[in-house]
Amino acid sequence: MAQGKGLVTVASHYSVEDTVNRLQAAFVEKGMQVFAVIDHSGEAEKVGLKMRPTKVVIFGSPKGGTPLMVAAPSLAIDLPLKALVAEDVAGKVMVTYNDPQYLKERHGVPEELIKNLVGAGVVIGKAVE
Repeated sequence: MAQGKGLVTVASHYSVEDTVNRLQAAFVEKGMQVFAVIDHSGEAEKVGLKMRPTKVVIFGSPKGGTPLMVAAPSLAIDLPLKALVAEDVAGKVMVTYNDPQYLKERHGVPEELIKNLVGAGVVIGKAVE
């Protein structure tokens, strides 16, 4: 796992497609909602451009996220949460997401509420191991 610039990156042992499927299943199992999957590389291909496999999973829980946005309204720019799943030039797949501590500092989220976001990293880590 690597951290920096407000991001956390973890290696996946699976392809981009399998990683996205595993993340979606893990989020749903934990009671979260998958709002969308954006296929950046697929959209690029539609207009004749090439890009390594890259998708973004947008997920969250209104029950967990709403109290955060009530306490720190600017957090709505970063919610719902996102998981970037991308393959590098060596074929290695990585999952990158916003560091909850960064979001806490960026938006002034109260300490007692940040736990609502921390669990997503645990779910992501388990889904890709």
